[in-house]
Amino acid sequence: MTIQKKKERLGEIILERSFKYSENPPFTLASGRQSNFYFNCKPTTLDPEGMNLIGEIIFDMIKDAPVTAAGGLTLGADPIAAALAVMSWQLGKPVKSFIVRKDIKDHGTKSAIEGNVQSGERVVIIDDVITTGGSTITAIEHTRKAGLIIDRVITLIDREEGGRENILRYVENVQSVFTRTEIMALRAKLMAVQHG
Repeated sequence: MTIQKKKERLGEIILERSFKYSENPPFTLASGRQSNFYFNCKPTTLDPEGMNLIGEIIFDMIKDAPVTAAGGLTLGADPIAAALAVMSWQLGKPVKSFIVRKDIKDHGTKSAIEGNVQSGERVVIIDDVITTGGSTITAIEHTRKAGLIIDRVITLIDREEGGRENILRYVENVQSVFTRTEIMALRAKLMAVQHG
């Protein structure tokens, strides 16, 4: 299966399991904004087929990058980073995963970063959905404080609501597997097939 075919199948899984639409009442997002649609990526990112597709697609995006690890703010980034780590090992270019804590423990190492990563490593920051970019920026700040060098940010879905632009103030390269526009176009295409 080509990467494009894998991406299309992943889009179908996202629409089937992770996409909700409601005219009334609208959803309240983490940012406090109201929206007619909502992405809960966990049913996709924790699904065996979804994880395999995500791992392969993101590995394809970074396979030529000089990075040793990928991770982001718990909980959205965790299954994506884990899927990438497993797939990268299987494909012969291991990329470790790490977790960025929301709250730093007040005992033990008191570290915001969990995983086998050291200061000076080049990493990818992962997120499941970018809306305003707030959680991604938190991950960037904690990761930099730990001495890691950020190569780029990759999100599963960019809602195209200004988050990408906010994140670009912190890093030069922000990529998404899907934009909201691409998901909506796939939804329209699938609905046309169903009603055709």
